[in-house]
Amino acid sequence: MTSKLIPPNPSEVMVIRKVTPNITTLSAPFSRFGRVKIGGRGTIVRLSSGALAVFSPVALTPEVKETVRGMGEVKYIAAPDLEHHIFLGPWHDEYPSAKVIGPEGLAEKRAKQKNENVPFSVIFSSKDKEANKVDPEFDADFDHEYVDAHPNKELVFNFRPDKTLIEADLLFNLPATEQYSRHGESPTSGVLTQFFNSINNTRGNAIWQKRLIWYAFSASNRTSFNASIAKINKWDFNRIIPCHGDVIETDGRGIFQKVMEWNLQAAQKK
Repeated sequence: MTSKLIPPNPSEVMVIRKVTPNITTLSAPFSRFGRVKIGGRGTIVRLSSGALAVFSPVALTPEVKETVRGMGEVKYIAAPDLEHHIFLGPWHDEYPSAKVIGPEGLAEKRAKQKNENVPFSVIFSSKDKEANKVDPEFDADFDHEYVDAHPNKELVFNFRPDKTLIEADLLFNLPATEQYSRHGESPTSGVLTQFFNSINNTRGNAIWQKRLIWYAFSASNRTSFNASIAKINKWDFNRIIPCHGDVIETDGRGIFQKVMEWNLQAAQKK
């Protein structure tokens, strides 16, 4: 797969890191619009059953395949929103028996873009969100919420055994230091990247990311968005693994509350 968004040499620049005995991240350079360095990250989780779930799959390099072989059998592949799906085809080809998970609208988007034909086993729907389930094996280990009010239709997962929140575009933690650590370019170089980093970070009071989420991402249906954020806030997590930017290793729930402060306050008033 060639694209100006992703590096042509993923094996040479990807960082494969064991975050916990059950969680391994696959971090690589990724440029939004081919110019804004935001990084990309896939996450492999070994469930209590021993099965593997893969979130936001990235390039399936020989090193990634070897990592998977050392962890177990891939039974779930999740595209957690309408954007994080470009490697679904190669992963489904390699692990055809795995259940593919995604939000409503993604299958239609892929068909329109003439992407590979990947059958979705589980589609999260906004019609009755409480009825969204994967299967008993998966649901035994994960909390999940479909943030359908987000423009990208976000699926957010909490791996309860390791108290780890896994998300795509709900929250950014830029700059993408780890994701560019094996790349020849700085994760902060370029005017557009610097501007994007200044907004999408969790430093200080995170005021700009708060504003972006409040005035842009939640604007279409703030009531529904806030309800989803309030639900996620009730989960027990300490770590956040975002797709863009560095992993938040500690105090993840506190940082989540800081970034989502206005949405949580609004939810309490309902």
